[in-house]
Amino acid sequence: EKAAAALGITLTARGQHAGQPIPMCGVPAHAAEAYLAKLIRAGFKVAVCEQVEDPAEAKKRGGKSIVRRDLVRVVTPGTLTEDGLLDARGSNRLAAVAVRSGQVALASVELSTGEVECLSLGREGLAAALAAVGPSEVLVPDRLFADEVVAEALKAGGGFVQPMPQALAEPSASEARLKRLYGVETLDGFGVLSGAEIAALGLIAAHLEVTQAGRAPALSAPRRLGEADVMSIDPATRASLEIERSLSGGREGSLLAAIDRTVTAPGARLLAARLARPLLDPAAIDRRLDAVAWFCERRPVRADVRAALRGAGDMARSVSRLALGRGGPRDLAALRDGLAAAAAAADLVASQADPLGEPPSEIAEALAALRLA
Repeated sequence: EKAAAALGITLTARGQHAGQPIPMCGVPAHAAEAYLAKLIRAGFKVAVCEQVEDPAEAKKRGGKSIVRRDLVRVVTPGTLTEDGLLDARGSNRLAAVAVRSGQVALASVELSTGEVECLSLGREGLAAALAAVGPSEVLVPDRLFADEVVAEALKAGGGFVQPMPQALAEPSASEARLKRLYGVETLDGFGVLSGAEIAALGLIAAHLEVTQAGRAPALSAPRRLGEADVMSIDPATRASLEIERSLSGGREGSLLAAIDRTVTAPGARLLAARLARPLLDPAAIDRRLDAVAWFCERRPVRADVRAALRGAGDMARSVSRLALGRGGPRDLAALRDGLAAAAAAADLVASQADPLGEPPSEIAEALAALRLA
């Protein structure tokens, strides 16, 4: 009944239960993604059930046996992976907030690419951190809604707020879920995570267990951010600066739209992420500037690298879909083309190396990573 009203389609009925007609509505299978997008934008979570048994097996149980169906996925704003439901040049992050012993932690995952981050910070910095992440969905233990500072930060941060039982943020249960998610015996390999960070990551793990129906996504190790590493920009200032979006809410007219000349979707997302969280460490800023200067001084190689990268697909999102069993031939082709483009770009850059010294550290590290791959 709710879906029919939200989608503007006819509500019908089939059969009866307890003497009442069973309400139904349907959409063409080939157009399901468009209708799914409408439901998500309307604030719904959508449970996806599929046939998980061969009809021949059902017949063995008797002529009128129902073919078994099961829940295979729950679609929420922060767990989208389909290209048709995502902005290719924008992020779609699922975030979680937790508080332990007075310390606040913000964790986020981009399920479509597998990137995971976590950050410990003070209560007063939560609003700015959430605005920088720009999550589509935020998981919050229900107990925190009584915290005025957290509640205000959630209101200013945007995104669909999903209340979670407080028990899911308890340290021991969170740690167990994280180990299960990553398939590890200990979290020591991720560095020294605080209790609040483990709780926030544990909320994400719990949400993924339910929404992905037990399928393990391909996630990177949590990358820990320091509150002092990037500039804190409060939501009001961020909006008035029009960094990623103009005051009208669109991308056009923003700083990002004015300077974005990237030729790939992952590059566009990385540029947006860097603009959203400007660095504060002079050494890190200089490393980026050195890499930019190297390419500025070599216009022909820059043009050749851009031409090579144009043929690359969105490998990260393809890998994520394949890991979750939702990929197809197009995703395999994206991996093939992406690897070929990466090799071509690496060869072009390596051929321009200065015989008197190594290229800047950011470029040298990228080349080393590509050679290892």
